Amino acid sequence: MTLFYCEGSVETSISADEMRTALYQVFQTLGVRNKVLAIPPDFTRFHSRAGALTSMTYEYFQDKLVDIMPALGTHVPMPAWQLDKMFEGVPHKLFREHRWRDDVLTIGQVPAEFVSQVTEGIWEKPWPAQMNKLVFAGGHDLILSIGQVVPHEVIGMANYNKNIFVGTGGVQGINESHFIGAVYGMERMMGRADTPLRKILNYAQDTFCQHLPLVYVLTVVGSDIDGTLVTRGLFIGDDVECFEKASALSVEVNFQQLDEEFDKVVVYLDPEEFHSTWLGNKAIYRTRMAIADGGELIVLAPKVKTFGEDSQIDALIRKYGYRTTPEIMKCMDDNEDLQNNLSAVAHLMHGSSENRFKITYCPGELTKEEIEGVGYVYGELDEMLGRYNIEDRQNGWHETDTGERFYYVSNPALGLWAHKSRI
Repeated sequence: MTLFYCEGSVETSISADEMRTALYQVFQTLGVRNKVLAIPPDFTRFHSRAGALTSMTYEYFQDKLVDIMPALGTHVPMPAWQLDKMFEGVPHKLFREHRWRDDVLTIGQVPAEFVSQVTEGIWEKPWPAQMNKLVFAGGHDLILSIGQVVPHEVIGMANYNKNIFVGTGGVQGINESHFIGAVYGMERMMGRADTPLRKILNYAQDTFCQHLPLVYVLTVVGSDIDGTLVTRGLFIGDDVECFEKASALSVEVNFQQLDEEFDKVVVYLDPEEFHSTWLGNKAIYRTRMAIADGGELIVLAPKVKTFGEDSQIDALIRKYGYRTTPEIMKCMDDNEDLQNNLSAVAHLMHGSSENRFKITYCPGELTKEEIEGVGYVYGELDEMLGRYNIEDRQNGWHETDTGERFYYVSNPALGLWAHKSRI
C-alpha cells in the first residue's frame, strides 16, 4: 500500500498548476493505464476542487479515460450546465449516471458480529457492501476516487471509501449506513475519522476490494482571511493512510471550535448548490454543536424547492416531517414505509433540533404551508435577506443595523462549528 503524494498544512495554498504537477507525477509513477474510471463527487461538492482534478485527469489520459461516474448516492443526476461548470473541457459522453436503486452489486457482507461490536450494539445485522457494477466489474485498470475530506454528519469525515460504498452504493447499504450514523449520534462522530461506520466501510474495502485498482485523490479546502477558498492539502494514495492524513488536516482547517455559543446563526445556501432540504440541512448538521439551548438557526435558502432529492424520500419527508428522534423512531416502528427507507429515517432525525433550538427556514420556492408541514418555522426570504444584509459578509460575528448580534456562515458544506463544551 502506498501514499503517492502528501502535501498540506493550515497555511499551505496549493495552486491549480501545483495540483496538476502533483497529479501528473503520480500518474507517471503508476505507469501505463489503458482503461481509467474517475469517480468525482457531484455538484454538491463543487468547491472540492474535484472538478478541476477530473479535468486534469482527462487532459492527461485523454481517450484512456473511458468512464466518469459522479458519486451521486441518492442525489439527482447532474444536468448539462453543472457538468460544464464543474468539469470544464470534459466531453459529456464520458459521464455515467449512478442509479442507486438499480445498477448495483452486493459484493459481500460485513459480518453481523463485527457490525454489532463497532456500533455498540446499535445494528446487529450484517452490512451489505454495495457498489455500482461499473465500478466493481467494469474491467478498469485504474479507478480514481476523487473528492474532498471535510467533517460529515453521517460518517464523521467525508470521502475516502464513502465515495465508493455510499456515493456509488445501493439502497440497502445506503439506508443502513445512514441509519447507523444517525442512531449512533452525529455529535459523537462529526470531525472524527475513526467512527463505527468508517470501521465498517474499511472492513468492506480491505476484504472485498483488494483486487480493484483504486487510488484516492483527496483535497482539503479552507478559506483565506478574505473568504477566498484555498486548497490547503492534497493527498493521493491507495489505502487508509492518505485519508487519515487528510482528515487530520481537515480538522485543523474546517473545524471551528468556539468559545461562545450561537444565540443566533444565519446560514446561506448558495442557489446553484442547494435546491432541497436533503442537501440544505447541512445548515443544521454543521452548526448544531455551536447553537445555544433556546437559540435560533435562520436558513436563507433562495432556491430550495423540494425536500428530498429522490421522489420517494421527498414524499416521506412531507408525510412525517423533521421530528425528534423518539418521535421518528416510533413512526418507524409503526410504519413499513419508513422501515423500508432507513436513510429517510436518518435524515428526519438529523434535520431536527430535538426541540433544543428554533429552526427558521426561509425558502425561495417552498410555501409557508410546506415548511410548517415538516416542522420548521417559516421565514420570509426577502425580509430576512434585508434584515441580515449578507452581501459581502465574511463568516463570523456581525450586527444588524438595529444591533441584533448574529454569527454568519456563507456555506455550511465547507466546515463544522462547535462550542468547546460539546466537543
